[in-house]
Amino acid sequence: MTTPTITNAIFRERAKSRLIDLFIFGATLAIFYLILSIGRTWLGPFTPAAPISRNPSALPAYAAYSLLRIAIAYALSLAFALVYGYVAAYRARAERLMLPLLDVLQSIPVLSFLPGVMLAMVALFPRREIGVEMGAILLIFTGQAWNLAFSFYSSLKGIPRELDEAARINRFSWWQRFTQLELPYSAIGLVWNSMMSVAGGWFFLMACEMFVLGSRDFRLPGLGSYLQTAASAGDTQAILWGLGAMIGVIVMLDQLVWRPLIAWSDKFKFEQVESAVTPRSAALDMLRLSNALAFFQRKAVAPLNERITLFFARRADARSESEPASRWTRWAARALAAIALAGIGYAVVKAILLMAHLSGGEIGELARGAVATFLRVSVALLIGAAWAIPAGVKIGFNPRLARVAQPLAQIAASVPATALFPVVLLVLIQVGGGLGIASVLLLLLGTQWYILFNAIAGAMAIPSDLKEAASVFRFSRADRWRLLILPGIFPHLITGMVTAAGGAWNASIIAEYFHFKGRILSTTGLGATISHATDTGAFDLLLAATVVMAAMVVTINRLVWRRLYRLAETRYKLET
Repeated sequence: MTTPTITNAIFRERAKSRLIDLFIFGATLAIFYLILSIGRTWLGPFTPAAPISRNPSALPAYAAYSLLRIAIAYALSLAFALVYGYVAAYRARAERLMLPLLDVLQSIPVLSFLPGVMLAMVALFPRREIGVEMGAILLIFTGQAWNLAFSFYSSLKGIPRELDEAARINRFSWWQRFTQLELPYSAIGLVWNSMMSVAGGWFFLMACEMFVLGSRDFRLPGLGSYLQTAASAGDTQAILWGLGAMIGVIVMLDQLVWRPLIAWSDKFKFEQVESAVTPRSAALDMLRLSNALAFFQRKAVAPLNERITLFFARRADARSESEPASRWTRWAARALAAIALAGIGYAVVKAILLMAHLSGGEIGELARGAVATFLRVSVALLIGAAWAIPAGVKIGFNPRLARVAQPLAQIAASVPATALFPVVLLVLIQVGGGLGIASVLLLLLGTQWYILFNAIAGAMAIPSDLKEAASVFRFSRADRWRLLILPGIFPHLITGMVTAAGGAWNASIIAEYFHFKGRILSTTGLGATISHATDTGAFDLLLAATVVMAAMVVTINRLVWRRLYRLAETRYKLET
């Protein structure tokens, strides 16, 4: 290459880098302005029943509101998952309490959190809109956090022994181990479960932005309230406009957030042979050309990371020399545990007193509803696993297919099934079905994606050298599934099945009780009982139904999923 040609290439690269820097600067200013504008509204006077327009011109503002709520809820969910999963994975005593508690939390439907969360937030901010907004964000959080926590916990338990020993030999501090071993090893699972969490946020958006609590009507401007208003009015055109706006936001997130993260996380795959085909992202390639980001990383991020590493290293050395400090820590932990147990005991007594007023008919309704919902959840899980596991493996093994299937799966997982439910219900009524069958379809639409996304993550995490060994030894299709694929994806698959089961129980509140054109369509089930109790303000029945649902989920998890988790930690752990 001649000197003028080299010079021209350098100038082109510099010009491209400056354009990228300018774009990043402009995008940062736009996001900052958007947050300020919405924040000004949140700090305004309290308006619980804001009017929701079905005019398509309102969709950009509604999309911005919903996207900010989901982003804040996701940040809270990720922070919660990292802390909760870390403590559960490395504290054996805490694990015995924290995992059943996580089972309970993921099985509690969003509407069961609704009364306590909303009343608490409105009481904290009685004259400001931020109270209702924070309540909606926390409700979205309850639909996002649990699968992230399960994913991080499962990844930590599956860290290969040789990597763990290398970290111990090199005397990694807590921060070094967290940033150089645990986060990288769990990156693929966290990225795919993050996509599922955000998709779950979109799915439950309709229940979180517009709801009735006793005699009070709460409405927040957003895509969820827009779609629910359109669905309640039977306005098909408005539903299509709302779905189009939601799909546009999802595609934008896929191109600017998720696809770069998938391409970035591929470098953390645990393998000894580099894969021939790796995920690519045009947005990530552009970001790598940015001089501004490189300067920021070099002058701010790297020095900050070095200071944090040095701080925790010195703290670890000081802790090893000071045994009394650890004794005080243990006493403080015991005191906090005693306070927590006392609070739980008080709450249990109050709950029992509240449920003591239930009639025999209501108890019978709970029993019938528990059996009916259990059968629907089981059928939905079987159908979802039957197609999602082979499809997820196919996508995970083929990065080119993943580039097409990934955004389509996100769109399908994110579109609230309740927006499509009126059409499904009308068709089933005409052909002779009813809400009993339609509820199974709605459960399937809301839960099968947990299995699919975790199957994709598990397939992508299988080392390339194992795939090549299976090809060299000419494994048959049955042998590939028996000896390579199922053992390789097993830990991720169990996480997907557990969270899918919890999601199915959660989605029953929408699937079994539906507002349609001014009417209420319902079928026998715990979800219908919870939704009806929320509408009527029957808090004793709401609490009892929630307790029954949580008890069933915990029992199933203890008898089935927990044993499979132990099997994944011992027999199907990836190590040499």
